[in-house]
Amino acid sequence: MGRKRRASRLDYAQFLFSSQVNFTLTYLADHNEKFSHDAMNRYLLNTKLTPSLLWEHVKSDVITSPNGYLIFDDEVLNKQDSKSIGLTRWQYSGNEGKVIRGIGIVTCVYYNPDIDQFWAIDYRIYAPEHDGKTKITHARDMFLAAIKNKKITFKTVLMDSWYATTKFMLTIDSLGKIFYCPIKSNRLISSVDKRYEYIPVKNFNWSTKELLEGASIHLNNLPKNKHLQLFCITVNTHRSDYILTNDIAQKSSQAVQKEYGFRCIIEQLHRETKQLTGIEKCQCRSQRIQRNHIACAFLVWARMKSFASRTGTTIYKVKENLMTNYLAEQLRCPTINLNFA
Repeated sequence: MGRKRRASRLDYAQFLFSSQVNFTLTYLADHNEKFSHDAMNRYLLNTKLTPSLLWEHVKSDVITSPNGYLIFDDEVLNKQDSKSIGLTRWQYSGNEGKVIRGIGIVTCVYYNPDIDQFWAIDYRIYAPEHDGKTKITHARDMFLAAIKNKKITFKTVLMDSWYATTKFMLTIDSLGKIFYCPIKSNRLISSVDKRYEYIPVKNFNWSTKELLEGASIHLNNLPKNKHLQLFCITVNTHRSDYILTNDIAQKSSQAVQKEYGFRCIIEQLHRETKQLTGIEKCQCRSQRIQRNHIACAFLVWARMKSFASRTGTTIYKVKENLMTNYLAEQLRCPTINLNFA
């Protein structure tokens, strides 16, 4: 047997891309003769892969537009069965609909509506015990980095109610960008003609015209001269969402519903990374290995997305074709021939 070499980022990424259900280091070692059993563990433990790698790998693929969107949201990697894994903490998971133990990730997606394409361009791991940053701080950092460092062209920011803080909204507004975000029903607002008499959003008395065109309001704790447009969007018979925007020229609740509807694109990213890259399947306890695993998972997703776009297929088909090729090869030349009489 020849001399075995060191493991690399490419080796690990290739494993995440190729494996279908098992994404553990043990499974990798059992199926790779290129390096020793613990070589990948040493590599992931001693290297430092950062979120900046994602942008380095996707920036040549990103097609920008002056009509572009930055979309922010977070996901939780479920680690309920592994309490000793680094970076895990109790937090609410929208996917699970409850508080679970897991690793939180705040993600940033760029969407070009002109060609209906999107790219993951940044992410941050939510670990306040390590860096003292909140999810909102991470989102604000990524927003500023998109403008100042990445120099991304975009017009609108979409986010959910968790990120709808006055500080973040003012940051977005101060840099000439539009935001759309839902606010919770207990947020205090005042009609611009009510002399700042604040009431909870849920108690606002909507006129027929305001339901169609939105209401000009002031949000508590914003500067007095900063007026916003609020819309009541009926989701179903039991639920209405309150969407806030700094685009005071916006006068159509139907248009607002369409604008905010683009936010679901980021949920597609979360679904695909979990189903296709094994992003939440790493069982290593080391927080450094978890960080590096997440970084490689995002890189794998980006490569799959790029390949799918170039070949006119879906990211799921790209992964599925690995098994299609395997089946075709086994039918052509079986590894185990059943030899039925």
